[in-house]
Amino acid sequence: MPSQSNDIGATGRASPVSIEPVVSELRSPPLNATSTAKLRATPSRDSSAEMAVRRALHRLGLRYRVNHRLELNGQHVRPDVVFTRQRVAVFVDGCYWHGCPTHGTRPKHNADYWRHKFERNEARDRRDDALLRASGWIVVRAWEHEDVAVVASRVARAVRSCHA
Repeated sequence: MPSQSNDIGATGRASPVSIEPVVSELRSPPLNATSTAKLRATPSRDSSAEMAVRRALHRLGLRYRVNHRLELNGQHVRPDVVFTRQRVAVFVDGCYWHGCPTHGTRPKHNADYWRHKFERNEARDRRDDALLRASGWIVVRAWEHEDVAVVASRVARAVRSCHA
């Protein structure tokens, strides 16, 4: 049974208002327990692609913070690599989780659940980019399949452009 709350309407009397969850927001969990366990074990940081980019940046003499939480307009953003003085935020996005147009795939089982999850990830990416840029940050996004040297060079240019 949905919960009830009282709302004072235009008549000045309390009227019951049904607070039912939006059906489109209710998603069943993934059906395959093995897949669920495998996906939950995926680390949220220190992926092999992220580590490779960090090693390349370090070899270029760049020093940075890892997984540093930034508070922007009352919301938080946690880039993979942060250059705080230069205000450069770097994200190394996994093709699967962030919807790479070249390599991104979608599960076929329980597709509605996963579609919603991936859409939320992509919306969060756009929100984070907008928050950072509105606060004067430079955002560098890279896909995990990109050449590490190219990504590191792109990041180094962004960082060094802040010194000019």
